[in-house]
Amino acid sequence: MKRRITGFYEDVEGFFVAMLECGHEQHVRHKPPMVERPWVLTPEGRQSKVGASLDCPFCDQDAEQQSD
Repeated sequence: MKRRITGFYEDVEGFFVAMLECGHEQHVRHKPPMVERPWVLTPEGRQSKVGASLDCPFCDQDAEQQSD
């Protein structure tokens, strides 16, 4: 389920976490070659993604459990 990013914070290991409008959080790492997210590395890049949509697997799981 797509949810908008409302902000970011850095975890204790130095990775950035996206805060989603649903209240869930999701790590957004730049780990080439598997995951290319160079925008995560700069404050301007992260700010440019506020308001963008990201898949929320937690909301998907909640919706699936409610339909059972």
